Amino acid sequence: MKYITLGSASVPAIGLGTYKIKGPEAVAIIRKAIDIGYRHIDTAQLYDNEEEVGQAILESGIPRNEIFLTTKVWPSNLGEERFLPSVEQSLKKLKTDYADLVLIHWPHHQFEVEDYITRLMEIQQQGLAKNIGVSNFNISQIKTAQKTGANIVTNQVEFHPWINQTKLHLWMQQQQIPLTAYCPLGQGRFMTDKKLIELAAKYARSLAQIILRWMMQQEDVLAIPKTISPDRLMENIHVFDFELSPAEMQMIDAWRLEHQRVVTAQSGARFD
Repeated sequence: MKYITLGSASVPAIGLGTYKIKGPEAVAIIRKAIDIGYRHIDTAQLYDNEEEVGQAILESGIPRNEIFLTTKVWPSNLGEERFLPSVEQSLKKLKTDYADLVLIHWPHHQFEVEDYITRLMEIQQQGLAKNIGVSNFNISQIKTAQKTGANIVTNQVEFHPWINQTKLHLWMQQQQIPLTAYCPLGQGRFMTDKKLIELAAKYARSLAQIILRWMMQQEDVLAIPKTISPDRLMENIHVFDFELSPAEMQMIDAWRLEHQRVVTAQSGARFD
C-alpha cells in the first residue's frame, strides 16, 4: 500500500468511498473492506450513512486509531448556529469522539469562505477533527481558506482520466496539498475505451485497476473508489504490484475532456 501524509496522519492512498451505500448492506461491505485491509473510510453528512460506517468500524474490532475516518459538513450546516451541532451529531452517529479528517463538502455562495473555515478550525482546536480540509474547492477558494491560517490538508474533487483537473492539481502540488479523488472511475461511464481494454488485457488486470494504478503513479493523489462488490474491493486495493510505463501514463493523460463532469456542482460552487 502507498501512504500519503495528510497533516498529522499517514493515510492509505486508496480508501473506501461510501456514497449511496446505506443500511445493512453498508455495514456488511464496510466490515468486509476493513477485514481485507482497508484503513481509510470516507463518508459525509449528505450520505446519510454515518451510523452504518460507525457501526461497521465498531464491529470490526480494529482499534479506532488504526482507521483514518473522514466526514464532511454539508453546505446547509455551514452557518454559525448549525456548524458545531452538525459535527457533534456526525460524531455521535459515527460512534467516535473525533474524525481524522473533516471537510467542507461544497463551498456555498451564501456564506463567506473565511467564516466557515474559521468554524472548521475551531472544531479542530476542540479535538473533534484531527485534520481539516475542503472538497470541491477551486484555486481561488483554497487561497481564501488559507488566508485564515487553516492547515488545509487536502481538497477532495472529482478526478479521473476523463476530466481535466490539470490546473488545479498542479497548483495543489506547488502548495503541497494532496488531492483526494472521488468518483475516480467516472462511475463507469467511460470504461469502454479500446485502449483501456487493451491495457487491462496486457497486464491481466481489471479496467478499474488500470485507472487506479494511473492515479497511484501520480504525485500526491489519493483515491476513494466506491463499490458494493467484495471482489471489486479486493481489486481496488491490489494495484501496487505492477506499473504502467511512462508512455502508457501519457496516453491516459491525453484522454482528458474539457468541461466534462460526472458530479454536478452543488450550492453555487464554481470551478476554475
